[in-house]
Amino acid sequence: MSIDTIPRTGNTDVTAAPDGTAPPERATLDQHTLAELYRLHGGYLLRAMLRATSGDRGKAEDIVQETLLRAWQNPAAIRRGPEHSRPWLFTVARRIAIDHFRMQSARAREVFDESAEEHAGAHDPYDELLEACDMAVALAELPDHHRDVLVELHMKGRSVAEAAAVLGIPAGTVKSRNFYAVRALRPILEARGTDAAGGADADAGTGGTGTGGTDGTGP
Repeated sequence: MSIDTIPRTGNTDVTAAPDGTAPPERATLDQHTLAELYRLHGGYLLRAMLRATSGDRGKAEDIVQETLLRAWQNPAAIRRGPEHSRPWLFTVARRIAIDHFRMQSARAREVFDESAEEHAGAHDPYDELLEACDMAVALAELPDHHRDVLVELHMKGRSVAEAAAVLGIPAGTVKSRNFYAVRALRPILEARGTDAAGGADADAGTGGTGTGGTDGTGP
């Protein structure tokens, strides 16, 4: 996936009005900044959307592409700089993903001619999608060594021993990092109003307090 499909029109987009007069110029994001957004955040966005779409890479890439297009169309949203734009990008990607799911569900109901009443007790994926995207944003705020432990233990369901083997660190370090990572994650989730924050204390018990990192990275 790349940003090459996003139009390259410079910093303004001008379309003639029906009466032939030129409307005010609409600014767009410059290509250098757009490329920097993709470099800094494209990988995180794609991984989050892969989780949100149950591994559908094509759909995840479409969502990321559309997110970058929205950024290109809204340079004011990036005024603090590319390095500070991840929360906005994730919020946009989450909304796009929800719209995609809703359109897909609507098409399925049309094909099978199912009424809303028939779906009253059906599983609704939107809340899970919201939580998955919120969790991805929260995890992105943690240091890499904390995020890696949380992903292995709580998202991939590995045991402490399995996570230690995958990450190449002692089991005691996994436990310690899990404890400190969950403690750091809880206020981030609470600030975003994510339901997952309620289970953070219980998750912290998976690792215990430990004795700190032993590989020079710290707890």
